[in-house]
Amino acid sequence: MAETTTVDIRDITYTDADGGERTLSEFGDRALLIVNVASRCGLTPQYEQLEELQKTYGERGLQVIGFPCNQFMGQEPGSMDEILEYCATTYGVTFPIAQKVKVNGSNAAPLYKALKKARNAEGAKGPVMWNFEKFLVTPGGAVHRFRPQTKPDAPEVIAAIEASLPA
Repeated sequence: MAETTTVDIRDITYTDADGGERTLSEFGDRALLIVNVASRCGLTPQYEQLEELQKTYGERGLQVIGFPCNQFMGQEPGSMDEILEYCATTYGVTFPIAQKVKVNGSNAAPLYKALKKARNAEGAKGPVMWNFEKFLVTPGGAVHRFRPQTKPDAPEVIAAIEASLPA
């Protein structure tokens, strides 16, 4: 299982798909699986597994949230309408998709600046490596970080989710 770091992200603002300003505190004591997503990536089929996690664990306290990012070889070039339609029609996505963000560099979204302090299972922290990097944030603020190649339904992700669900 990935090493955990605690970060305070619940009051960080982000922009939802409709352009509204939101905070993660709106999700209450739910465990949050935050993923930078892209529609034209070799890892895009992970949307299917992310949706399955939302369906399986949503009623028990998990919330998946996708943050489209075009920083990796331009693999998320579409408009928000195009992204939302693609996610809904191709993968049946029902979890929230936020506005596009930058995850690395000086203009990275505040949420990602905080999340990148978390270490992965190998003890590495720092920049997001690629699309579909996953951050599981427990209700208490502990962060489990999973690199892009780790599938959303991998045993270590499932174990972390189950241990993070509110009582």
